[in-house]
Amino acid sequence: MDKNKGRNAAEYTAKGFVASLAVFCLVGFVGWFGYVQIFTKGLERLPAKVCEGAVERDLVIQVLPQARSAEEGASLRNTKYDFTFQCQVVTSSESSVWGRIWVRPVSKADWFERFQARHGEKTVRVSVDGVEALARFDAEDAFSAAYVPCASPAIPSYDASRNKDYAVIAEVEVSVYEHRKPTGATLRQPLTDIAYQLTKHVYKLAKCKPSRDFPEELPRYEDD
Repeated sequence: MDKNKGRNAAEYTAKGFVASLAVFCLVGFVGWFGYVQIFTKGLERLPAKVCEGAVERDLVIQVLPQARSAEEGASLRNTKYDFTFQCQVVTSSESSVWGRIWVRPVSKADWFERFQARHGEKTVRVSVDGVEALARFDAEDAFSAAYVPCASPAIPSYDASRNKDYAVIAEVEVSVYEHRKPTGATLRQPLTDIAYQLTKHVYKLAKCKPSRDFPEELPRYEDD
């Protein structure tokens, strides 16, 4: 009889341990799930395309670390002498991706020379069908730019008559203050894709000519 009591007590203890372990695991899972949903899904709650539908959210997720919340916005300045579109996504951790796009009188050669003068040897370049893109990466931040020729109705008539080279120029920068995202080409590629998508968006906004079919994407950067 004593043996049966001991066996029952042992079984009860084992069942209690298993039940306690199951409850502990469940509480841990709920806590982890709640943390992920509340503190790391901010970027996923953005619209599928941010900045007035110009940029895919998935690209932003690739260049910014997870955050509790995120906000996006865009603005357009369209005057006789200035056509500028701005786009930004800022997270609760103060990490951000920011873009500015202009219609400007600058030749492709001058644009490339100015970029290299600012960013030196850390510059990489790709091009397709007249569209150019540049990128720079260092330990602190990442920067990308894109260029596409544009004859726009927004161009002052006296400049157009002088046959100046006009283009849509995009510059995009990411700043990460807490946790680094992937580095090198892994970061440059989505950042350049953001610059490219913004360039296509402004090309249409500015009613650039000639009308053109943009490639689906730019050539990929080689791995570092």
